[in-house]
Amino acid sequence: MASFDEAPPGDPRAGEKIFRAKCAHCHTVEKGAAHKHGPNLHGLFGKQYGTTPGFSYSAASKDSTVVWDEKTLYDYLQTPKEYIPLKKKFPSMKNPQERADLIAYLKEATTS
Repeated sequence: MASFDEAPPGDPRAGEKIFRAKCAHCHTVEKGAAHKHGPNLHGLFGKQYGTTPGFSYSAASKDSTVVWDEKTLYDYLQTPKEYIPLKKKFPSMKNPQERADLIAYLKEATTS
């Protein structure tokens, strides 16, 4: 299992393509955009999991102490089921470059 310390540099343009293919059906990133099956991700970095206003989280999610940063997101994307108990089936992202690219995109898209 690749650790965050070994993560390659991320490419936000490649990450945007990954987001569109694997994440956009459940999430939005634009400030003020509606929630979908998953919460809007704007302001993701530095936010505690399960605290996005207006989104209905499970009890396990509300009790989570995870705060999103590059490392926690990298770990989560690699093994989501082990990291946070979810009802939905989110497939893991085993490819370290894909995870790094997606995170680079999210850093840009969720903070602007």
